[in-house]
Amino acid sequence: MTTSNTDEANTTTNAPDAEVDARVRAELTRLRDSIDNIDAAVVHMLAERFKCTQRVGHLKAAHRLPAADPGREAQQIDRLRGLAESAKLDPAFAEKLLNFIIAEVIRHHERIADGALDGTTGTTATAPDAGE
Repeated sequence: MTTSNTDEANTTTNAPDAEVDARVRAELTRLRDSIDNIDAAVVHMLAERFKCTQRVGHLKAAHRLPAADPGREAQQIDRLRGLAESAKLDPAFAEKLLNFIIAEVIRHHERIADGALDGTTGTTATAPDAGE
């Protein structure tokens, strides 16, 4: 349901008291503002993480190391699952998210390595790496 649909539903199904409706709307706005701020922080944190993994990709390519590191990936998944549990976040969700990030990083590391082999290292800046 979109924000406008949610707001419409609130006006038709909530108590008729306009004061309560105004308080509900104010609380929704406050919560949504918090969500927007958190989303912005997540994007900025991911961008910073991607910058680091891109440097890892260049280092791996320069030393002809494989793009994937299954041992490191398994450690990271275990670590993230533990963090998720302590944060009261579904560990399965956290693992799915990290697996998505790892797959993107491997893809980008492979692109970096391919560029290193043909002399065009650094051409992968179109999408930062996400998961080392």
